Amino acid sequence: MRLTFIAYHHSPVGWLKITATDSALTKISFVRRGAASQHNPIIQHVISQLEEYFTGTRPSFDIPLAFAGTAFQEKIWRAIKKIPYGKTWSYQKLTQKIGHKNAYRAAGNATGKNPLCTIIPCHRVITSNGKLGGFSGSLKTKKSLLELEGFNKLI
Repeated sequence: MRLTFIAYHHSPVGWLKITATDSALTKISFVRRGAASQHNPIIQHVISQLEEYFTGTRPSFDIPLAFAGTAFQEKIWRAIKKIPYGKTWSYQKLTQKIGHKNAYRAAGNATGKNPLCTIIPCHRVITSNGKLGGFSGSLKTKKSLLELEGFNKLI
């Protein structure tokens, strides 16, 4: 049986719930408030890197990840991980990158099920007309994350 550790971290965009095993990060989600936390070395590493990210000194993360989804979802999440800091891709570009050029709606659904917000930067995926689109955290949070990264070309 694998131990699961849960910690809460207050970030500049709100509370994050961080879930990890003894070997990998498994989930980060936005929550309304924090609670008692169980830290382990992975969670400490995640919090340290998140703090660097939120101060603008870390453009990417080097954390062991363990996520589970459908084959399509995992393909989308891996592609999203490749979007450079401060840049955005449209859902159209995202689907082209994975070889499913007309699967915009499925890509949107997969993006919405991203288990590792911020680490897999789904906030960098916007609509082809330059609008924010959706975001599991809130559109205000998505805009804040993009602005933190220096992206300010939103319509």
